Amino acid sequence: MQQHRIVVIGAGYTGAIAAGRLAKRLRREDVAITLVNPEPDFVERVRMHQLTAGQELTPRPFSEMFADTGVELKLAKVTKVDVDRKTVSVAPVSGTQGAEELAYDTLVYALGSGWNAQGVPGTAEHAHEIASRPGALRLRERLAGLGAGETVVVVGGGLTGLEAATEIAEARPDLDVAIAARGGLGDWLSPKGRGHVRQVFAALGITAHEQTAVTGVRADHVTTADGTSIPAAVTLWTTGFAVHPIAEATGLDVTDSGQIVVDRTMRSVSHPDVYAVGDAAMAMGPGDKPLRMSCATGTPMAWQAADAIAARLTGGKIPKTPMRYFNQCISLGRRNGLIQYVTADDRAVKAALTGRFAAVYKELVCKGAAWGVAHPLLGMPARPRPVVREPENIVTRPQTAPTDETTVEASA
Repeated sequence: MQQHRIVVIGAGYTGAIAAGRLAKRLRREDVAITLVNPEPDFVERVRMHQLTAGQELTPRPFSEMFADTGVELKLAKVTKVDVDRKTVSVAPVSGTQGAEELAYDTLVYALGSGWNAQGVPGTAEHAHEIASRPGALRLRERLAGLGAGETVVVVGGGLTGLEAATEIAEARPDLDVAIAARGGLGDWLSPKGRGHVRQVFAALGITAHEQTAVTGVRADHVTTADGTSIPAAVTLWTTGFAVHPIAEATGLDVTDSGQIVVDRTMRSVSHPDVYAVGDAAMAMGPGDKPLRMSCATGTPMAWQAADAIAARLTGGKIPKTPMRYFNQCISLGRRNGLIQYVTADDRAVKAALTGRFAAVYKELVCKGAAWGVAHPLLGMPARPRPVVREPENIVTRPQTAPTDETTVEASA
């Protein structure tokens, strides 16, 4: 019998976890799992602000992470997904062979997101981004060339903006670091959380431009909605993420933002042989509110998708992974942090941890996220089961009775 072909595109947190978990759940003689990614190493996206600030990160080669799992890593860039023909077109990257087409029976779409320039004039030409490793390395090189007293402006007051501003200011106290936030500084946090952020900013000498919308970026300054010019030898743009554009061109049912619409098992509502996880998918959480883009959100989405695929292929019961939040973990440099406790739907409550203990907590979360990629069952015993040979190698009858419940812990 022909093996059921599972192609996973994108090897960030969600794609890598999904591929590894599928390999543990299914027998090698029944399935062929191909993981497509343009880089040979796993990128810890939650640490890009650290890379920018000059720190060296631990290499995590996929060849080691997926050794003896049966997962085939294909180094290539995805250029097209044809959901009617059930194929993925890929282009070669440095050191690999030519373009080719991969056929699939089940596709896991995990191409994620990149930076979002929001259509602001000059952003693409003059601003830096840290949503990718190449972007973080380019900014790292640029910062290394700055002299004392030059100004760095971080645009965007969300989690990425707070972490980047504090990391750069701590690593380069000789620079004049500022942040431009459309709202108040940390205005979604609890009073204790907001107070701590302001205290850290003051200690690091970071200037906060609050209620400030940046409407233009130039090589040496940014312009705000009221016409103010803020000097900026370097501008870092952190105003949110935009999903990879390939999904919108596939024929899959997507939202206005280009995210793939999925059901509770992360299965496309328009194409049942496609699953989407991470930033690429529109998944609903408590109160039927869309889950925000984050590593912590994407991880349980990957668990759910992999377990649902395995269950449908083997005729087992589909587990349900609750999607909820407990806290937001924010690093404020290497020696300080903030753990903001939240409701299930991600709204801040009064309780928060601050200071050195919070920094250690956040570091453990980051290490745990990377560990989870290499250990996709999180300590659960691997129980590979044979695939049920039915039409198109997939069981489509409804499955119920949740058997594997986990929760999501929110972080940057």
